[in-house]
Amino acid sequence: MRRTAARTPRRAALLATATALLAGALAWPAAHRADAAPSTFAHPGVTVSRAQLDFARTKVNAGAQPWKGAYDQMMASKYADLNRTPKPRATVECGSYSNPDYGCTDERQDAMAAYTDALAWYITRDERYAKKSIALMDAWSAVIKEHTNSNAPLQTGWAGSSWPKAAEIIKYTYTGSWANSGRFATMLRDVYLPEIINGSNSNGNWELSMTEAAVGISVFLEDKTSYDKAMAKFRTRTAAYVYLSSDGELPKTVPSQHLDTKAKVVNYWQGQSTFVTGLTQETCRDFTHTGYGISAISHVAETSRIQGQDLYGTDVGERLRQALGFQARYQLGEAAPSWLCGGSLNLGLGPVTEVGYNALHNRLGIAMTNTQKLTLQSRPAGTNNLFVAWETLTHGDNPS
Repeated sequence: MRRTAARTPRRAALLATATALLAGALAWPAAHRADAAPSTFAHPGVTVSRAQLDFARTKVNAGAQPWKGAYDQMMASKYADLNRTPKPRATVECGSYSNPDYGCTDERQDAMAAYTDALAWYITRDERYAKKSIALMDAWSAVIKEHTNSNAPLQTGWAGSSWPKAAEIIKYTYTGSWANSGRFATMLRDVYLPEIINGSNSNGNWELSMTEAAVGISVFLEDKTSYDKAMAKFRTRTAAYVYLSSDGELPKTVPSQHLDTKAKVVNYWQGQSTFVTGLTQETCRDFTHTGYGISAISHVAETSRIQGQDLYGTDVGERLRQALGFQARYQLGEAAPSWLCGGSLNLGLGPVTEVGYNALHNRLGIAMTNTQKLTLQSRPAGTNNLFVAWETLTHGDNPS
């Protein structure tokens, strides 16, 4: 006769607790996740909020620094030129490093100009800038049908990061007419979103930029399904892009890339075999591409914050903090040790520190000595001419 273990009160309680936890995990509603789409989207709500815009406007109008200097820099740029002529194409063809460049630069810069004009409108209340932003968005939504060639996903991500930032400000703060706003939304839904929503297995800055665009577009479209899908890819990719010692011996990976041996991981991390907290997947490639990835992480975290979820309080915030600090120390001039990228670094991080620094240091009170020094000496932060623009103006020491 087989004996069965008696179910003691303690064992029964443990079993009940485990069962309850499992049931809770299976039934946990998406609304409780730190990255889930909100029940109601906040607008303007892509990277910059109305409260942040109001803060910047007040500071500029008072002539306060660094905001006034940042504003003057923006207004003196080619992107704020009211005589700008948009150059839309039905097919934007972008090869590797935008070669060939059939509409790639034009699209990115027209999208950035639309965002610049939207910011100029908000701060000045000069309707000419709102109308110019609308004219740029209308020109492209009337023409573009597709992106092609090898850089199509990345190009779509870059331009698709700027378009919704412009559109959010215009749609939700400008009281004049934007008759073709529906057509613009259709452009984002049909031309941009399908190209980026499924992510990329290329270098990590690709998928991070693509998910930034997908998140921003989802906010403008109020598309909760796409928002959740983009956020899920973003969380996985961020964990695989910035290493923390708590990850273990090797960095985390994106399952679809099948980096299932150390040799494959090292190769993907540009030959780097020593992993330390704050190192990114592209640090040993160059700091410019690393900056693209870091910037996209900060933009998605900031959009999520505006939408009512806190990614800064998750591993995303810690990875962002460590990535900024690690790269900043070398961008500031510290010599690379021999174990890091063979002792040779290609610098050029770009104007990408303001959003993360403001959120983590100014709002949350986290010490960020190297990032602080780099941020302050780089002000006013301008644009990388791709998808980052005017962040000293919008986020510099902004408490909103």
